[in-house]
Amino acid sequence: MTVRPFVHYPDKRLRTPAAPVAEVTETVRMIWDDMVETMDAMPGVGLAAPQIGIMLRLAVVDCSDRRGQAVRMANPEVLHASVQMRRHEEASPNLPGVSAVVERPRAVTVRFLNETGAVEDRDFVGLWATSVQHQIDHLNGRMFIDHMSPVRRRMLVARADKLRKRG
Repeated sequence: MTVRPFVHYPDKRLRTPAAPVAEVTETVRMIWDDMVETMDAMPGVGLAAPQIGIMLRLAVVDCSDRRGQAVRMANPEVLHASVQMRRHEEASPNLPGVSAVVERPRAVTVRFLNETGAVEDRDFVGLWATSVQHQIDHLNGRMFIDHMSPVRRRMLVARADKLRKRG
């Protein structure tokens, strides 16, 4: 397994929808393994393949108290979202040094191909739901800053640029 480097904003891959995965192959499993290793090294609770420059609809999420519980997903899609919302501070290694509170549905039901290649429907609640939705945004070419007003978004991007230039 390898810790992969992150694509940095404003790289166009972060704004491009990822391609569907036709089937779960050994190559897909190896990418997932690298993604889990990369996520754990952040440390973070989720990672989408475009964040590391792989333009496939692959994501991993692990919000467990102890690591090693990662859910590997190909082609995840939200089937149902709760009406009740949850606010959580979100960030991204693609735009380091900034974060913002985002409001998302508290619970979601997601359909995806799991690591065996089977279609799975799974309910996610709380931080798990937030992270899954954050990763699906990345797969659709969106970032957490897209949930902000244009003024707030510009401020966050400017702050991240300033931090990056400072080194």
